[in-house]
Amino acid sequence: MPRQAAHPVAELFTTRWSPRSFTGEAMPQADLDTLLEAARWSPSASNIQPWRFLYGHAGSGSFAGILAGLVPFNQGWAHKASVLLVVASKKSSVAPGATEAKPNPWHAFDAGAAWMSLALQAHLMGYVTHGMGGFDAAALKTALDLPDDVQVHAVVAIGKQGPKEALPEGLQAREEPNDRLPLSAIAAEGAWRF
Repeated sequence: MPRQAAHPVAELFTTRWSPRSFTGEAMPQADLDTLLEAARWSPSASNIQPWRFLYGHAGSGSFAGILAGLVPFNQGWAHKASVLLVVASKKSSVAPGATEAKPNPWHAFDAGAAWMSLALQAHLMGYVTHGMGGFDAAALKTALDLPDDVQVHAVVAIGKQGPKEALPEGLQAREEPNDRLPLSAIAAEGAWRF
């Protein structure tokens, strides 16, 4: 059954979801560049754009390095993605008109906005994305040679959706779009009422 919004929203918000089954087919660099371009236009505090994306195409050493940084459960299905992409951000920045770097308390918020832009553009192009928190940040920092001032937020599997039967049996039942909490559970006027 299709997911139903409680209030009028564009269809892409309810039809986008995060499957784990991928076909494994190659993704053209031009398509990935379009996803990254959509993310590039995301809003950020003081237009600092702290997000950084590091990626690997399936079959490359970069892909293998990112895959090795995932927890075993995620490795079990993400190996079929076309691209694995690390979402990271710089924790400090030089504000417009300033000369010295200072902590940027909004870096993670801004990176989240950029990731969502990428996910929605992927959906519009017929790709699926699945963001993962199950990774070893220290292993990814080493594999990708990340500086200390960079925080890893997620790894995203990108590709064409495959059949759920291609997943291990325990995951097949979970390979369906899920619902969301009601609006009253996530938004309240004036005070915390949850």
